[in-house]
Amino acid sequence: MQLTPDEVVIFTLWGVAINATIVNTWIIMALLTGVSALVTRNLRPDVPPNRWRTALEVIVNGIVGQIADVTQHRDPRILYFVGTLFLFIVTANLLTVVPGFDTPTASLSTTAALALSVLVAVPLFGIGNRGIGGYLKTYIEPSAIMLPFNVIGEISRGISLAIRLYGNIMSGAVIAAILLGIAPFFFPVLMDMLGLLTGVIQAYIFAILATVYISSATATPPPDTSVSRKDMP
Repeated sequence: MQLTPDEVVIFTLWGVAINATIVNTWIIMALLTGVSALVTRNLRPDVPPNRWRTALEVIVNGIVGQIADVTQHRDPRILYFVGTLFLFIVTANLLTVVPGFDTPTASLSTTAALALSVLVAVPLFGIGNRGIGGYLKTYIEPSAIMLPFNVIGEISRGISLAIRLYGNIMSGAVIAAILLGIAPFFFPVLMDMLGLLTGVIQAYIFAILATVYISSATATPPPDTSVSRKDMP
């Protein structure tokens, strides 16, 4: 039984094996770019929105609302990053219903890359909002002894994101394969429906966790209300 699209080699380019994970990732990227360009080609105030543009606006406004609920402020940079992550993951998971399409999120390399992008984005957003000194200071809060624990916690975030997404996608594929051998007509339909729902939920959870991590890195520290000794009566 095939467990990962990394095992399927589509072609070889200059001695490098291009597997199904890479090819299907390119397909999703091209699909998202093409649909976005097609829907927004007449994005002008004098042109009334059609159903596709309305659907796209609903999706974008939903993502904006979720980000605003988590961060308590609107930052377009977070929208661009988290929105792209969500759309990529949800599209990859929904395309599992297409016969012969192996979702890239079933590969640990893809989920690790997505988690790594979040792991890199968190300090970049934090430095952009607080400055280098202000962000690095968070690693020694509330005291310098917390430095190794904060670093470990930062790394474990990325690992947990990758394992969570990969584990859920792979568990669904394994269960579907087992049920396909037991009842090849009835159970696969139910598993496909359950897989679509799980795929959307996993994309949502991944995006929300990425937003929470970025929000914690960009949050403005509370003002220092401590009273110094010279201010005491």
